[in-house]
Amino acid sequence: MTVLVTGATGNIGRMVVDHLLARGASHVRALTASPERAVLPPQVEVVRGSVRSPEALRTAFDGVEHFYLAPSPDTVEQVMALARDAGVRYVVDLSGEPESWWGLVSGAVEASGLAWTHLWPADFVENARMWLPQIRATGAVREPWPDGASTPTAMDDIAEVAAVALLSDDHAGEAYGLTGPEPVSRREMVRAIAEATGRPIEFVRATPEEATDALRPSMGETAEWYVGNVLSYLAGNVPSPNRLVAEITGRPATTFAAWADTHADELRAAIAPA
Repeated sequence: MTVLVTGATGNIGRMVVDHLLARGASHVRALTASPERAVLPPQVEVVRGSVRSPEALRTAFDGVEHFYLAPSPDTVEQVMALARDAGVRYVVDLSGEPESWWGLVSGAVEASGLAWTHLWPADFVENARMWLPQIRATGAVREPWPDGASTPTAMDDIAEVAAVALLSDDHAGEAYGLTGPEPVSRREMVRAIAEATGRPIEFVRATPEEATDALRPSMGETAEWYVGNVLSYLAGNVPSPNRLVAEITGRPATTFAAWADTHADELRAAIAPA
């Protein structure tokens, strides 16, 4: 069976490739905009293309039965039409609930007529990297709601769930709202990074305006939206984790502290004073 991974050199797509190979996939085809820069295992078939330029994807779907869809709301309808016309049977997509922006992806997938599995992570563990510039500059994280909590999911966990789903039809028709294994507050996340890196990092309770200013170097124009919508939502809602990652992959989901420990060297380098 030929499995196509779109966005195969992206954050999650690259991990999907690795997990497919680890689980014995016989033929993995990797779609990337820059094959000459792709560093992929030799047994992977690398093809040029992007879901953002669907007109170039016609040959990428040749012989493909299952594929992983990296999210691209602006072009998803065209991509799904090409997949259907090429005879693809099944898609595992990274998307979101119908009422969200990413719901445009899941809606188009369902409308295509292909069998599907949706992956709906709430937020990513890796989003904590948005703090690194302010930690490097000030040794602190500034946010308004220290006890606001979420159940962040590691990208590697999402990728492994995608690989499991791609290798059979057992998960068709399922929409998986993936979470991490436990709620973790903003203050606890900062503490975990400090413990993993051995660097003192202070959590400073700040106004929304101060938090926006602190995040702007890493988030740009989206910083104000993030503070006013995401952080304010987390402050008033108690998250409920589930066990989907463990049930599907057969191993425990990654905790935030475990992720910080695994990436300690990278995090330490990123927050080292200039």
